[in-house]
Amino acid sequence: MEESKQVRGSEYLDVSMLPWEPTSFPGVKVKTLWRDSSGEAYTALFRMEPGARLPTHRHTAVEQTFVLEGSLVDEEGVCSAGNFVWRRPGSAHTAHSPEGCLTLAIFQKANQFLEDGNEE
Repeated sequence: MEESKQVRGSEYLDVSMLPWEPTSFPGVKVKTLWRDSSGEAYTALFRMEPGARLPTHRHTAVEQTFVLEGSLVDEEGVCSAGNFVWRRPGSAHTAHSPEGCLTLAIFQKANQFLEDGNEE
């Protein structure tokens, strides 16, 4: 299958054909699966290498994360493989992955990063 195939009302992606793109954060890569026409909402796979971290950021809208492999850790808890966490609008935290992780994340709007001036 090619990278993307549209059929009537559906678009099928061969995710293995999509490249991992670097982010502003060392050890964190992304594959964007879908983005709305305004560019605000999107769905993506994130790969965090062992020890990778995201600096303090605020959720500007609901963020949903399903952990496929490894674990994602923050000040409030650990979300391990097979589990799901969602963040309320306005909540802020840092996140890291001691052993590395693969996550599926759904954003209504991009996060606001409060350290280093980065935005994702």
